[in-house]
Amino acid sequence: MIQSPKVLKPTETYTFSRYFELPYDIEDVLNDLGCQFDRRRLTLPQGNVTDEAVQAVKAQIEDGVQYVGLRSEQARREFLIAPLIRTVCRVTDRRVRVEYPVTVSDWLKGTLDYYFSGENLLVIEAKRDNLDNGFTQLAAELIALDQWSDSSSPILYGAVTTGRDWQFGLFERQARRIVQDLDLYRVPEELVATLSVLVGILDQQTD
Repeated sequence: MIQSPKVLKPTETYTFSRYFELPYDIEDVLNDLGCQFDRRRLTLPQGNVTDEAVQAVKAQIEDGVQYVGLRSEQARREFLIAPLIRTVCRVTDRRVRVEYPVTVSDWLKGTLDYYFSGENLLVIEAKRDNLDNGFTQLAAELIALDQWSDSSSPILYGAVTTGRDWQFGLFERQARRIVQDLDLYRVPEELVATLSVLVGILDQQTD
């Protein structure tokens, strides 16, 4: 049971999207959710992606960058994020749930942008190109997934993206610690590295 919250109000409801709007430091938010926080360079799983798959998704993304105005969140979602997600699904033969509703408590409820069901991986879009606030939202969703999922995996993975920039994080379940990766991945410049991590996370869970 959470005792003496510092920034979250016990009588209020917090959806995942509301965590994005909170003005508080992530450490204070996670403390109220009963978790620790750390930033460090992560050694993330690496998977294999064929050159054919890379070239196909690269062409889609470069078309989006060249021919489409990407100021709106919908445009970035359709032309930058969705092509990567579809490629990861195809390469790993996994299904993804889009805008999947989850309710754990009044403090942990809402929809998961992209959830690889049973695979312990979440991907969310950072609204208004704000990765920092987006990571706070991702952290809340990982904490909710920890309580909602019946998976025994010791680590839950997540990524937050603006479409162009991707940042990974994870939840160490036993230690109840959210870790934010120090590295950022730029798409399409670091498309192979980004795909490799996403595929590696999913492939690791079938070893």
